Amino acid sequence: MSKNVNIIESFLKDPSHAEISTTDLAKALRKLAKHDKELFNTYLQKIPNEHLGDVVLELPEKYLKGVLNELESEDLVEVLEELESDDATDLLQDIEDIDKARADEILSSMDKDDQEEIKMLKSYDEDEAGAHMQTELFSANIDEKISESIERLRALKKQGELENVHQVYVLGTFDRLMYYIPLEDILIFDFSKTYREVLKGREEDFKPIFVRDYDDIDEVAKLFREHDLAVVPVVDNHNRLVGRITSDDIYDVMQESATEQIYNLAGVDDEAEEEENFFEAGKSRGTWLFVNLLTAILASFVIQMFDSTIQSYVALAVLMPIVASMGGNAGTQTLTVTVRQLALGDIELSNAKETIKKEVLMSLANGFVFALVLGVIAYIWFGAKMLGVVIALSMIINLFVAGLFGALIPLLLKRLNIDPAVGSTVILTTVTDVVGFFSFLGLASMLLIK
Repeated sequence: MSKNVNIIESFLKDPSHAEISTTDLAKALRKLAKHDKELFNTYLQKIPNEHLGDVVLELPEKYLKGVLNELESEDLVEVLEELESDDATDLLQDIEDIDKARADEILSSMDKDDQEEIKMLKSYDEDEAGAHMQTELFSANIDEKISESIERLRALKKQGELENVHQVYVLGTFDRLMYYIPLEDILIFDFSKTYREVLKGREEDFKPIFVRDYDDIDEVAKLFREHDLAVVPVVDNHNRLVGRITSDDIYDVMQESATEQIYNLAGVDDEAEEEENFFEAGKSRGTWLFVNLLTAILASFVIQMFDSTIQSYVALAVLMPIVASMGGNAGTQTLTVTVRQLALGDIELSNAKETIKKEVLMSLANGFVFALVLGVIAYIWFGAKMLGVVIALSMIINLFVAGLFGALIPLLLKRLNIDPAVGSTVILTTVTDVVGFFSFLGLASMLLIK
């Protein structure tokens, strides 16, 4: 704990210390909170408001309630006004989830311009680009002299109004976006000329890649990956510049999406897992475990249908779990790959047939290989040729089904606008268990029991 205290104390002595970032500070505070809540609250109050917002955003949401209890509304207003518009909106929405009346009070006390920006950003749905953009950016009119725009930029930077500015957005009439110029290119322009004059004949070189405020954020993330972008401007229906999305915002979106997908594949609620409440996390896991129990009972019913077969040929009980286990693992491989490709946008429903075909052929290929291996092992182990044939055929059938449903389930859920990760594992496990047991025991009944 002393190490965390030292980090916090060092930051408080010199908040601009280059070696200690707000991320480092948040990690230290988070570890401290687990051991000493009172000391955590004490240090929280000592962090300057200009840095506090960035620190709180790095902390899990479960700590926000403590922040609200420790700080006056006036301080929270200052904290929000120090943040960039997208971060301020995110933090205010988190506060709103805990105490709506407090959030309304804070918003109404903010500067009018900040209020309008936050209200605009809140109006977008979470999956729209506009919800993830920031309104702080630097723009210039097409007929403005470059020297005049540079002076404005210098003044805005001096006042702390702009951060991470590496480009100028050149606007035409009605604030319509026309060009995107990196600052490094502006340095070689003739400052005495207007943007229109210096861009004449070079218009195509500075045509911007942009997104619309209502575009799906997953598509925006795909655009960032494909073009290796650091920032992208956001325009409305009339091509008016309304904001920009930076790579750190996209990184957060991708991280949240990946976390959600991983938790959903395991049947775990990501929000419940972030809570300290043992009961809530346990209840979330227990719900999916109960569903899994029901599906396991279904598989047991299939086994019960062939109880006389198992009694007549005891080796079946020894080998039976192998078929179901191999099918489950093969299906999970296909499922994981398919869900990941859907999340990254590498699979469209229009080319779903190719995906299914590829996964089925791959599973069948593995099915034939392992059918041969397991058939030989069963023959050597129990000295029965037909037993080897039965388990080999069952292995081919179950791996075929695993590949088919491993690709088909998430694609069908996607078509129904359901998160393809939610429940996929439980459905797939049920299919491979039931098919594995039924095919193995059914074939054994026909070929082994006379």
